[in-house]
Amino acid sequence: MLVRDKIYKQATKSKYHLLTSIREELEKMSKFGLKVEEGKEGKNGEPSIGPVYRNPIAKNGFPSADPDLSTAWQLFRSAVEKYPGNRMLGWRDFKDGKWGPYNWKTYKEAYEETLQTGSALRAHGIKPGARIGIYGANCPQWIVAMEACSAHSLICVPLYDTLGSGAVDFIIEHAEIDIVFVQDKKVKELLNEECTHAKRLKLIVCFTSLQQEEKDKAVSMNIKPYSWNEFLNMGKENPSEPSPPQPLDICTIMYTSGTSGEPKGVILTHENMTASVTGVDHFMEEFEDKMTVDDVYISFLPLAHILDRMIEEFFFHRGASVGYFHGNINEIQEDMMELKPTFLAGVPRVYEKVHEGVLKALEELNPFRRHMFHVLYNFKLKWMNLGYKQKYASRLADLLAFRKVKNRLGGRIRLIVSGGAPLSSEVEEFLRVTSCGFVLQGYESSVGLTETCGLATIGHPDEMCMLGTVGPPFVFTEVRLEEVPEMGYDPLADPPRGEICVRGRTTFAGYYKNPELTREAIKDGWFHTGDIGEMMPNGVVKVIDRKKNVIKLSQGEYVALEYLEKVYGIAPIVEDIWVYGNSFKSMLVAVVVPHEGNMKKWADKNGHKGSITELCSLQDLNQYVLLELKSAAERNKLRGFENIKGVILEPQPFEFDKELVTATMKKRRERLLQRYKVDIDDLYKRLNAAAKH
Repeated sequence: MLVRDKIYKQATKSKYHLLTSIREELEKMSKFGLKVEEGKEGKNGEPSIGPVYRNPIAKNGFPSADPDLSTAWQLFRSAVEKYPGNRMLGWRDFKDGKWGPYNWKTYKEAYEETLQTGSALRAHGIKPGARIGIYGANCPQWIVAMEACSAHSLICVPLYDTLGSGAVDFIIEHAEIDIVFVQDKKVKELLNEECTHAKRLKLIVCFTSLQQEEKDKAVSMNIKPYSWNEFLNMGKENPSEPSPPQPLDICTIMYTSGTSGEPKGVILTHENMTASVTGVDHFMEEFEDKMTVDDVYISFLPLAHILDRMIEEFFFHRGASVGYFHGNINEIQEDMMELKPTFLAGVPRVYEKVHEGVLKALEELNPFRRHMFHVLYNFKLKWMNLGYKQKYASRLADLLAFRKVKNRLGGRIRLIVSGGAPLSSEVEEFLRVTSCGFVLQGYESSVGLTETCGLATIGHPDEMCMLGTVGPPFVFTEVRLEEVPEMGYDPLADPPRGEICVRGRTTFAGYYKNPELTREAIKDGWFHTGDIGEMMPNGVVKVIDRKKNVIKLSQGEYVALEYLEKVYGIAPIVEDIWVYGNSFKSMLVAVVVPHEGNMKKWADKNGHKGSITELCSLQDLNQYVLLELKSAAERNKLRGFENIKGVILEPQPFEFDKELVTATMKKRRERLLQRYKVDIDDLYKRLNAAAKH
């Protein structure tokens, strides 16, 4: 890698063709994932399995575990010893009608609060192995409660209401939770009559303070209420030594949303957590750019989701800082301007909105400046494709055009990570060129990265050959593909394709109280993700399909719904789209949420006025959307039966109703069908009638 960088740095435009040849030869030689075991052809009805791949770091076996960093508690204690005075947890207070600057808690201060919180729990008779609920938005108190659980071998169970109505109630009962740490805004929901299992609680601790009526309500339910400071004082008065866990003890039970059915409790051990954190250490050693204690992460993805938790665990491990957004995702840019983070993590929808925002700003520029932006974009992209690191590809382009994109993200961003679902190649390329930072995708199955404790594969910075892929296997994981005959995917064919299966130190222990589902997901030690992948020649994984969201149309053709949504979702008129079909129909239909800005431009151009709801009722707009979808289908060379034949226009984004999407913005297809069934049936009747004439 370093030799290649020197070659490229010394290159000039006159060596363009030579560099192209060198790049192609180097890419042929590069192996980011190594084959460590051959595949096997299926016999007696068993599916074929592809070769097993590992990260080159683990070529001869996984790196040895550090016995002094084998639990989440050891990770935190070690960080406190190394970085006691460093800024650890940042938050903003609301004063005089506005949000103030970030306040900071040091590692030592957070550690002292953790000891007090743990002591207070033990003073109430809480014993190792008990499940402790945490319910609320990301904040320093969330982390302190989490670390207190690790200190005393307690099991942290995040409660997350966006899993759907009744999910909090279900988790309290299913996990047998007796104590909940709760945000002030969530207290009423927790004590609501609809949360029937809250009556089993013995104690609630508010992140701040409780209203008198809330205290009275809790007492009437035989629940002892505490404010945050009251609970810390109880810990001070009743000190108790930590009861550290063992590596194979349960660290957390994280309930995943899934796309149907009740939430599933994913069991993650302390070994799982530390393998993820220390694995990133091994991975980072391969690169010139290093993380420092001056790095800052802005936390807005839910801590109840494994992606954010593992990023924060890693930042704490390295003595860096985490600042929390003030709670309104629509004002996240204001927090970023104040915090000036160096690290940003989000799900694809976050980056799609950044992409849309920049494109919208471009449209408002005069034609010359817009043209220059595209010229500079293509110029920098050309040199990045030749192997230049993004920071050397075109400093002039960064200065003249792309620093403005970087400034929209706070001005100091060095690394952008996307997870939760595959990021489109178009958006990933745009971010790689314009953000002036590294852009990585990590693979976490669409089932939810919870089962792999954060990472199954990980991309490499400045490797444009990984564009559109999710990288090679992570340091502590092995990856292989398994045949899916009903979809025509064969891991022994060329190209090798099949269901992505993962095993290793970061793979979960099973689903809590659900052995049947555990046996279904983990077979012969391999976690079956439900995602379809293609193994590239260089050992890099590309997610191409989803096993469970494939339907067969009445004419016998298989259709991958999520793939089509990704293709159609790029159309400028589309904000969001849900594609529907079934085995009794020969054609596909869709519910489309139009892009508000582009819809209004269409309305102005065509002489239409009205609210968003009124515009969505226009037949002219309906036909325009269909034409745009047809264009997207043609550009992506979709087959005839993959074309959308009719649409329903929905003025309100799906995410406004948490019943319709999961916490990571995946669509709950069964609930969407329930919502739109009447309209869909009517649409099919009209399409069938039109087809007869």
